[in-house]
Amino acid sequence: FCQETLFPYIKDNVKEYLRAHWEEEECQRDVGLLRKQAQEDSSLDGAVPIPLESGSGEEELERVIQAVVDNVHWQMSLDRKTTALKQLQGHMWRAAYATGHVKGEIFEDVVPAIRKWREAGMKVYIYSSGSVEAQKLLFGYSTEGDILELFDGHFDTKIGPKVESESYRRIAASIGCATNNILFLTDVPREANAAEEADTHVAVVIRPGNAGLTDDEKSYYSLISSFTELFLPSST
Repeated sequence: FCQETLFPYIKDNVKEYLRAHWEEEECQRDVGLLRKQAQEDSSLDGAVPIPLESGSGEEELERVIQAVVDNVHWQMSLDRKTTALKQLQGHMWRAAYATGHVKGEIFEDVVPAIRKWREAGMKVYIYSSGSVEAQKLLFGYSTEGDILELFDGHFDTKIGPKVESESYRRIAASIGCATNNILFLTDVPREANAAEEADTHVAVVIRPGNAGLTDDEKSYYSLISSFTELFLPSST
């Protein structure tokens, strides 16, 4: 969904979005952050500078907007996660979700399973490299409707990287739960490994479009392809 829908949406629509929102304060803040990032990146190969506006007409404005577009495309081509890029993307996705141009895609087994877990007294949290704002958009404007009520909280990389075990200890402390009472679901073995190091239970989820696993990973981890395969004890 991210690779085939969300990121292509940014690439295809960033120029149109900037033209439509250029005069707005939020857009100008986003451009200011990107310009600052571009200055920090000036020594990098292929970096795209963003000139300041001098207010000399439409032609110059188009040049500045094109520079922002080129900078965004350059950053995305390198799969960068700068705050400046993520902030603009988040605002563009917010507009796209609100207008119905994009809907968060949810596998059909997910909502019934989470409802069952919650009825059994369990709590469900999201931990993603996508920002908390991006998570709430995805689940608030999903193919299953607004399902935000199904989650007890959201975490992003502000709590720490997903490939570091300390992040999982921080999450456990934040929600007031021992790590060995948490089951972490992921499709990334490096994340699974970090969670295990923190004494968290792990299952690796096999879904269409996910990266393949090695034979060693397949034999080592508990694998599921649907949430219906999970049988969890009721909360006490």
